[in-house]
Formats: sequence, structure tokens, C-alpha cells
Amino acid sequence: MDAVLLSRVQMAFTLSFHILFPTLTIGLAVFLAILESLWLKTGDDFYRRHYHFWVKLFALTFGVGVVSGVVLSYEFGTNFGRFSAIAGSVVGPLMSYEVLTAFFMEAGFLGIMLFGWNRVGRKLHYTATLLVAAGTVTSAFWILSANSWMQTPVGAELRDGVFYPLDWWQIVFNPSFPYRLAHMLLAALLSSSVFVAGVSAFLWSKGPEPRFGRFSFRFAIAAAAILAPLQILAGDQQGLIAERYQPIKVAAIEGHWQTGGHAPLVLFGWPDVETRSNKYAVELPEAGSLIIKHSRDGVVVGLDAVDPKDWPSVPVVFWAFRIMVGLGFLMLAYAWLGAWYAKRHKDDMPRWFLSAAVWMVPAGFIATVAGWWVAETGRQPWVVYGILRTADVATDVPAAQVLWSLLTFIAAYIVVMAAYLYYMLKVIRGGPAAAKPPEPATGKAPPARPAFGGVEDK
Repeated sequence: MDAVLLSRVQMAFTLSFHILFPTLTIGLAVFLAILESLWLKTGDDFYRRHYHFWVKLFALTFGVGVVSGVVLSYEFGTNFGRFSAIAGSVVGPLMSYEVLTAFFMEAGFLGIMLFGWNRVGRKLHYTATLLVAAGTVTSAFWILSANSWMQTPVGAELRDGVFYPLDWWQIVFNPSFPYRLAHMLLAALLSSSVFVAGVSAFLWSKGPEPRFGRFSFRFAIAAAAILAPLQILAGDQQGLIAERYQPIKVAAIEGHWQTGGHAPLVLFGWPDVETRSNKYAVELPEAGSLIIKHSRDGVVVGLDAVDPKDWPSVPVVFWAFRIMVGLGFLMLAYAWLGAWYAKRHKDDMPRWFLSAAVWMVPAGFIATVAGWWVAETGRQPWVVYGILRTADVATDVPAAQVLWSLLTFIAAYIVVMAAYLYYMLKVIRGGPAAAKPPEPATGKAPPARPAFGGVEDK
């Protein structure tokens, strides 16, 4: 057994597990802010009841996300201890900014958001909801900045085996950062929209309050219909940046083994590393050059441009990309069909379409994980692309110890996921009737907890 490979598998497993929860909390936080703004604007208690149903799912997801994220920081010290010594002067401050800004903002106002309805005024509570939503986006900002720097490192110099920051503006806003941030935020919003649509479809078809599910379903479908094409556009732009700075990653994505013009677009096939060819390939002639270079005879860099020891795992990157893209277009088709149905049928929706929405719930999350695999596996064998290899930062520990910790994590995460899904389904099956919102503070009565103070609405 290879200790480095096991460490990479463990990091991939824990990251794939963790990314599910921030993806959903970002989208739900924005949805909650919209619901509360609608309540404040219209005074319709319908929106406040919506808020109290969805905030339970948000709080549950936020808690598991925090717990699963803590493990990742420890893995840098246990499995990849040398990384902190070599690149800590660059990545460390970025992660510290994430804690100082995003996490403190979320943690500071989450309590008001969850328990402050009858303790603080409406405006203060709405501010808390907005700040928690802003905190989730800010967290993504710093994490994507650090990760993007590892993909496209600029603004720092490797001297005597240690990275020294030279220009923080270049480090934070490195070449791939804006595209990766946009792609991730859109992934979170789209995945959350599909999640809200699926849960709402269940409430609409099964629940005693069809209006409740009908509103959030139509809202989520409308959001997904707008977000899905934007996400495809953002993905295309990120691909162009990757082709400029990480051409071998794109070669693995596309299954291009030889450098040359008139490159085909490989729709499907099996990349065979031994023969350096795609078995059973289904191709569109010249479409690869057309998409990547916007020219039929554009020269596309192939895997033969570098030594095979610098290749990522081609089959993993190749298929993860196709899963991500396939699910992206599936969500686009469903959302646009749903928007068409919603326009034709104001108060009704085909039952099969509502059932399909429930089955569509995992689509966004699987696509997000697949996209993360494309980005991270495609970066290998580099931890800082083109400069520092993953094998050079791995901690020298026996493979058996890494295997034991990996199996422990798998067992623990299965238990955590089972408990999360149990309580998630319990809340969903309970429906809005089980989510009894407390009365909002009016400012006429003394606050239940003087520490928060009373805020009078005007």
C-alpha cells in the first residue's frame, strides 16, 4: 500500500463529504433572506411560515458542515504536514481571513437568526439573516481564493523550499479565482434550487398544504431555469482559463493524447493509459478544436506534451467531467420544462413531473462533487500546480496508519450522514405544520433575554 495514495484518497473522501453541506447552506441562506424580505414587504405570514420550515433544514446542514470541515484542517497537519511548512505563509493567512470574517460573521449572527424571533426586532433579525447569508458567500470567497492559488500560483516566490508572498493582490485574485468562485457559487445556488424544488414537490403532492409546496416549487424552478444556463456559461469560461494555465488537465478532461489541430470532441469512451488511446470512443470531428480554440484547426495540447509522470488520473478526470456536464444539462432541461409547465398550468403540475423533481434532488450535489474531482484530481500530481508535488508534502507515516484513519473516517461519516438524513427526512415529512414559528418581537413587550435588548419596529 502507498501511504501517499491513501492520504490522497482520505483527503478526497473527506472533501467530497464536506463540500455537500456548504453547497446547500449557501443556497438556503440566500433563499431564507428572500423569504424574510418578502414577509417584511408584504406582511403575509405565509412567508414567515416558509422561513421557519426551511431554516430547520439550514441549521441542520450548517452544523454538519462545520463539524465535517474541522477535520480537513487537521489532515493538513497529519497527512500533508510539509505543506504547511512550505506553503503556509500563503495559504495560512487566506484561511485565517476566512475564519476572522466569514466564520465569525456566521457564528455571531446564527443564534439571532435561529432563536431571535421573539427576542429582537424584525429589522435586527432580518439583518442577522442577511449577514449569515453574506458569511456563507464570504467563506466561499476565501476558500476558493486559497484553492485557486494552488491551481494558478502567482504573487509568491519559492525560495529555499518555502513560499514567500510578494503581492497579496495577485495571490488573492489569481488568474483562475474569479471563474472558479463564480462556478462554485452558481453550483451552490443551482444545487440548492433543485433541492428546494424536490422537497417542495414532495410537500405539494403529499402534504396537507399544497399552496406551501406550490409556491416554493415554482420559485425554485424559476431560479434553476435562470441559474442552469449561467452555470454552463461559467463552466465554459473556467475551461478556457484552465486550458491557458493547466493544459494537461484539459487534455485529460478531453481525452486528447496527441498535440495537434483538428482535434475531435470525445463524447464518450474509455481512456486507456497503456495504449494512450480512447477505446470505444464516440467523437465529433474537429469539435474539440472548435470548443477549446474556437477554430476548427486550432492546435490543442495533448497529454504527450509532458512526461507521463506529470499526468493526472486520466480516467477519473475524463469521467468526472462528463458526469458533471451531463447532470448540468439534465438540470437545465428539467428547469426549462418546469418553467414551461408552470406558465401553462398556473395551479397544477403533472404528477410525474413532481415525482421526477424528488428524484432530481441529488443531481446538483453529485455534479458539484464531480466538478470538484475534475478540479482537484486534474491538478495532480501537483499540490501547487507546476511547482510543488503532492508526494513532496506528504507526511512520512506508515501506510497502515493512514489506512486505519481512512477506514475510521468512512465509518464515522456513514453514521453522521445517516443521522443527518434521518433528521432531514423527519423535518420534511413533518412539513410546515410541524414548523411552528414563534411570534416576532413587536417592541411593545420587554425582551425575553435582556442581553439582546429590545428593538422597536417603525
